Parts: sequence; structure tokens; C-alpha cells
Amino acid sequence: MTIHGIVAYPVTPFTAGGRIDHTALHAIIDRLLDGGASAVAPLGSTGEAAYLDLTEWTETAASTIRHVAGRAPTVVGVSDLTTDGAVRRARIAESLGADAIMALPVSYWRLTELEVQRHFESIAGAVRIPVMVYNNPATAGIDLAPEQLWELVRDVENITMVKESTGDVERMHRLRELSGGSLPFFNGSNPLALEAFRAGAAGWCTAAPCLIPEQIAAFHAAVVDGDISTAEGVFARIEPLLQFIVARGLPTTVKAGLARTGIPAGTPRRPLLELDGDEAATLVRLIESARG
Repeated sequence: MTIHGIVAYPVTPFTAGGRIDHTALHAIIDRLLDGGASAVAPLGSTGEAAYLDLTEWTETAASTIRHVAGRAPTVVGVSDLTTDGAVRRARIAESLGADAIMALPVSYWRLTELEVQRHFESIAGAVRIPVMVYNNPATAGIDLAPEQLWELVRDVENITMVKESTGDVERMHRLRELSGGSLPFFNGSNPLALEAFRAGAAGWCTAAPCLIPEQIAAFHAAVVDGDISTAEGVFARIEPLLQFIVARGLPTTVKAGLARTGIPAGTPRRPLLELDGDEAATLVRLIESARG
């Protein structure tokens, strides 16, 4: 199994009563796959995994894997405050049929390098499927340097990929240098997509295909074909939307955008709040502009 290209992140939709909305979830997954996503990655920050209890998390993972049904690899987020919690989720994901798992080092206390290493060793040692290490200090409060990320991949069996979300393209160049080009690293910073592919990224982890799947697919196709002029043109058109959904928050903006593009996905879970009127109008305008 090879994961590459557009790794698409669905939100976790809720019914009016606060339950998982499986009908909406399946419609979102179909939109992602029909739009050319290379993999589907539920239960990341876009999927509000931090706001789901274990039963809801398991229900969402199972529903996603079952509906994808082998049409693309599934990369399930298993991040948890505790190592035991992350290990538990990793084992559940594997038992449900996930193709890979992704973990962010989340902690109330700032972790030492050794604590991070032991955390990921425990996760990777609990399963036989590949592990993607996720670095996003803006979300987790812990920043993993390229050297530490490479050491985890080099030294820990099952850790095979890195998702780098700092928005610093130099870190990607450094990962490529450290690994001699052997490490599949993925860009998790939407505004950096074009530069990340130029730096050798194996793929782009993004929720944007929930809203503009055709445009994301066209951008990636141009990148793969080496048609830089077309890639730059498409990216210039979609970048304002990418900037907005990141700045305002992915679960909130993507759910609002889905509702306005035919898939009501409910509201984000508190403490997250819905967009106000001006923000919603801006989002609609940016989606229309991105679609050209």
C-alpha cells in the first residue's frame, strides 16, 4: 500500500441531536473519492476527534472504513492525551481495517524528546500497520524538529511517514536532506501546497476537497504533469479560500461550506461556534471564486 497525492480529511457530521450523521459522512466520503482523493483520513483535527468520546470516535472510524470499502487507503487519526489512549485507538483502528494511522503528540504538559519518542514507540509497537507522525505545534503545543521526526522514522519500526504542518517549507527540504529523499513526507499546511510539492512532498493532507474537490484534483494533476503554469494559476484562484478556512478553523468553515454546497453536516461541537453572517458570506464568495 502506498499513500500519496491528495489525502482528504472529512469532517465528522452531527445530526441536530448531536449524534454522528452517517448519511452525511458517507456523502462527504463519496464527494472526496469521486473528486479524485488518493486517501481518506478521518478523525484528525478537521474531524473534531478531540471533541468525540471513544464510542463516537470508534463509530466514526468504523463507518468511514466500511464506506470507503477499499476504494482508497484510510489513514485514521488516533491522537490522545495519554499514550494508553492513543494505543487503544490505534488497535481499534487496525481491527476495523484501517490501512494506516496518524498520531499527533498531544499533551497538557510539554513533552521532552524522550517522552515523545516513548509515546510513538508505544503506538507503533501496538499495531502492524504504518504510522504517520504528525507535527502541528499550533494545535498540539509541541514542535518536533525535522531531525527528531527523521529519527522516529529511522529508528522505530512501523513509523514510515511524516505530516509536517508548521508552514515552514525549509523543514521539508531538511527532511528530504536528512533522509536522502527516502522519507515520504506530507504537507499539512494548506497555503503551502505549491511550495511543498516543489520541495518533494509525497502528498497534501487537506480538508479542502470537501468544498472544492475538482479544483484540488486539477491542481494536483497539473503538479504531477509538471505543468507549473497551470498549477500556479489554479492555486492562485483557490489560495484565498485555503487561507480563510485555516484562519477561521477547519471544522467550523468546512461544515458551513458543506451546508452551502449540498451536504448539511451539522454544527461544530462546542466550544466551537458557527460562522457569523459576514463570515458565511465571505466563505460563499471564496468558494465561488475558487470554482471559477
